[in-house]
Amino acid sequence: MLASIGYAVAYTGVGIALLTLGFLVLDLLTPGHLGRQIHEERSVNAGVVLAAGFLGQGLVIFAAIWTNATSGFGQALLYTVVFGVLGVVLQAVAFLVLDLITPGRLGSHVTEVAFHPASLVLAAVQLAVAAIVVASIWP
Repeated sequence: MLASIGYAVAYTGVGIALLTLGFLVLDLLTPGHLGRQIHEERSVNAGVVLAAGFLGQGLVIFAAIWTNATSGFGQALLYTVVFGVLGVVLQAVAFLVLDLITPGRLGSHVTEVAFHPASLVLAAVQLAVAAIVVASIWP
C-alpha cells in the first residue's frame, strides 16, 4: 500500500505540473493574464476554454498512466510526462490553427467578458485534440 501511495503522489505531482504548463501556454496565447480574466473580469469564455484544456490534459494524463501502469512505474511516469507535454503542445498548435482560419483574434475572443461562441469552439478543439492524443497512447 505504501508503494501505491508513493505512486499516487508522484503521478499527481507530475499531473499538477502538466496542468500548470497547460495553463501557462494558454496564458501566453491569450492577451492579458488568464487568471485575472477568469477571477477578476469574470470571463466565462476564458473559464470555459481553460476548463476544457484541463479536462483534456487530465484525460491524456489518465490514459498514459492507465495504459502503461503494468509496464513499471518508471516507464509509466515517462509516458505520462511525454504524452502530457505532447498534449499541451498539440492543443497550442490547434489553438493557433483555429486562430488562423477564423476571423478576428481568437485570444481576444477568449478573454472577452461577454459570452462569445468562439470559446465553445476552442473548448471543443482542445477536447478533440486531447482525445486524439489519448487514442495514440499505447504501451
